[in-house]
Amino acid sequence: MPLLNLCTNIQMTTEQQNGLLERASKHVSNILGKPESYVMINLTADQTLFFAGSNKPTAYLELKSLGLPEAKTAEFSRALCEFINQETDISTDRIYIEFSSPDRHMWGFDGRTF
Repeated sequence: MPLLNLCTNIQMTTEQQNGLLERASKHVSNILGKPESYVMINLTADQTLFFAGSNKPTAYLELKSLGLPEAKTAEFSRALCEFINQETDISTDRIYIEFSSPDRHMWGFDGRTF
């Protein structure tokens, strides 16, 4: 049910992408306290992104999860920004994150909804 979409303008080799995907999956599972078996990570690298008047390295993230607690989004933002910074050297002030918590009937899996 958790989904992290990560879009960035940095170039990454396939090996770097695979490593980031693996570590991001574990990280999202850990910060949300949800089983990794439900976590999906979508990475789109080498995109044309322009932020704050510059095309310096930047990232846009979307974290979607059922029951995402609004009171913890600041904590999640800090954890995700630090993670992306450590993994990619993208400055935390060049990362935007959108959080969403869809209704259970609006999230499908295995031919049904949650």
